Order: sequence, then C-alpha cells, then structure tokens
Amino acid sequence: MSDNASASPDLNSDHEISLLDIVNFLQGAWKKLTIAALVGAVLGLGNWFFLGSYHAEYVLLNNNNNNIPSYALDLVSWKMLQKSLPNLAAQMVDEDKAPKDQENLYRVMSSADWWQKNITPSYALSKVDTKDLAGVSKELTDSASTTILSLTVNAGGSTKEKSIENVRAAAQFLRSGSAYLQLRSILNGYESETVSTVAEISKKITSTEINLGYQQIRVKNLEDLHKRFPGSSNASQQVVDPKDSGAKYLPLTTQIIAANSDINQSKEDLIRLRDRLAQIEIIKNYLEAVNPLVEQNPNGLVLVSELLHIEKGLQSKVGKDDARQQEVLDQFHAQLSQIKARFTIGLEANMAPTSKKTGMIKATAGGLAAAFFLMLLLLLGQRVWTHIKSGGVSNA
Repeated sequence: MSDNASASPDLNSDHEISLLDIVNFLQGAWKKLTIAALVGAVLGLGNWFFLGSYHAEYVLLNNNNNNIPSYALDLVSWKMLQKSLPNLAAQMVDEDKAPKDQENLYRVMSSADWWQKNITPSYALSKVDTKDLAGVSKELTDSASTTILSLTVNAGGSTKEKSIENVRAAAQFLRSGSAYLQLRSILNGYESETVSTVAEISKKITSTEINLGYQQIRVKNLEDLHKRFPGSSNASQQVVDPKDSGAKYLPLTTQIIAANSDINQSKEDLIRLRDRLAQIEIIKNYLEAVNPLVEQNPNGLVLVSELLHIEKGLQSKVGKDDARQQEVLDQFHAQLSQIKARFTIGLEANMAPTSKKTGMIKATAGGLAAAFFLMLLLLLGQRVWTHIKSGGVSNA
C-alpha cells in the first residue's frame, strides 16, 4: 500500500507541464516556428500576387440640375431601390435575360447583402457634421443629412480589366434597373386607373344625366309659370341660394336663370367626364402597345426610349387641335423624359473607375499565422508522441 501511495505523486508530477517546460520547448523550437512563419508569409504573399483579386470603385454623382426638378435619388427612393434591385437581378437570371457574359455578376447582385456592402451613398452631412452644426436649424440639418450627393459602386474581378468591367456593369444595372422599376410603377398606376376610374366616371355620367333631366323639367315648369304669371318677373335684390327652400319665393325670372345655370353646369360636367373617358381610352391604347415591351426588356434606359417613340407615334395620330387628348400624351412625355434624364444625366460619373489589388497584408498575415500554428501543432504532437513512447519503454 505504501509503495502505491508513494508512486502516485510521482506519476502525477510526470504529467504536469510547468512554465519551465514551456520555456524549454520554445527555446528548442523557435527557429522552426520562425522559419515556418516566414515560409507561410511568403506563400500567402505569393498567393495574393498570383491569385489575388482586384477591387474596382466607381463614383456616380447624384446630380441636381435644370433638367431634373430634384436630385435623381433621395433617401426614400434609394431605400426602395436597394430592396427591389436584387429581386430584379434574380428575375433576370431566372428568365435568362441577364447579359451572357455577366450572368455571374447578376447572380451576385441578386443578394440583398451585396447592395448593402458594395453600394455606399455619400450624404451632404455626415453624423459628425450634424453634431458640429447642432446650433443650426434642425430642418436644415435633417434635410442635408438625408441628401445623397453620390453613390460609390464597388466590384471585384480576377484582373484589373475584369474588375473595371464588373463595376461598370454594376453601375449600368443600377441606372437601367432603377429606371425600369420606376417605369413599371408609373405604368402600374395607369393600369390601376383605367380599371377603377372608368367605372366611377360611368357612374357619375349616369347620375349627372338623370339630374340633368330633372333640371330641364324644372326649367320647363318655371317657364310655364312665367307665361301664366308674367307680372311676377320683377328682379329681387335679395341674395338667396336657389337651392334653398326659400328660393321658390324668388321672382320666376331669377329662378329660371338659376335653374339654367345648374343645367349648364351639369352639361359642362358631362363634357368633362366624357373627355376623361376619351383620355383613359388613349391610356388603354398606350398600355396595350407598351406592355409587351415592358415584359421583354428589363433595361429601363433602352425601354424608356422605346416608350417615348410609341408616345410620339400616338401624338402624330391625335389632332393638334384636340387639347384634351394632347394633355394625357404630354403627361406621358413629361414623366418618361424625367425618368430618362434622372438616370442618365442625373446619375452619372465624371471620372473613370479605379481599380487596385487589395488584401496584401491580410493574405500575408493569414499565411504567416496558418504556417506558425500548423508547425506549433506538429511540434507539440511530436513532443507528445515522444513522451508516450518513452513512457511505454520505461513501463516495459
């Protein structure tokens, strides 16, 4: 018993690692660890040099000039586009409408995270500026802090040329996709209007025609009374609403004039309502012509030019003297031209994209750390294996 008890502390002491053991281990292995770290750093640097990717940057200015009533993009519209553009990119990939040589880029852009990381808006006032201008009008600082001055587009590539090509393609999709989404929004609004407004206008026309019939009967009755009582035609100086219950006591000529005014107003309302129906018919014809193009072509900048061409064709078919129908076509032209200007001259770059290789330090440090810890594990494993073998020999 005493022999076993005395042997137990010696066995435990053999398995304990003291600070001196660690120091001795490092003294014996530091050269190997250093060489391994240097080799790993060289390998990491070589990997970066031969296999590292390039990073391109392209700045699009959010212009505000005479051709555009406001900035091309504000904070609200940008946030909406930031959520919608990934879906559009994914749809183009699924429907095989993405450019053939850029399918991989469009797959990457179909992720919402890509837009968060690679499109960076620059605001008129940063958070630091807002704090420095705490004494300035809150309305002014709030407006400036949400005003987007530019958008910085980032994209990578295996070569410098490929990264520049990708960043140009991403910027082009940002403009063309945004134009497409805004065109769809406008056309969907017109589509909804043609469905809901026609029924409402038809209802108003029927109601106005019925009311007009009663008004005409009223005028006829008043004229009959005026023939029977010609002496009651003296004008009254009292101002009374003809629709008031006391209006029946007004002179007949006054009542006839008021009733005829109501008839004229009803006739004018009917003309306006029928003109609106004619305008909606033009909208329907326009939508029938453009909807196939919208479904086929998701490039908003090309699409808006095609829609303007169709609008010009309709303009030529409508008489120049028909101001009512010209009005709706002029509205189309104004909205389409505004979208075209917004995403061409409104959102453009004044400098070429720049590209450079990034991540040299990260690749070198990664190779250094990986080789160091790999060598450390290897030496520790060798030390443990030696210890086990020596323990087995002593037991034997």
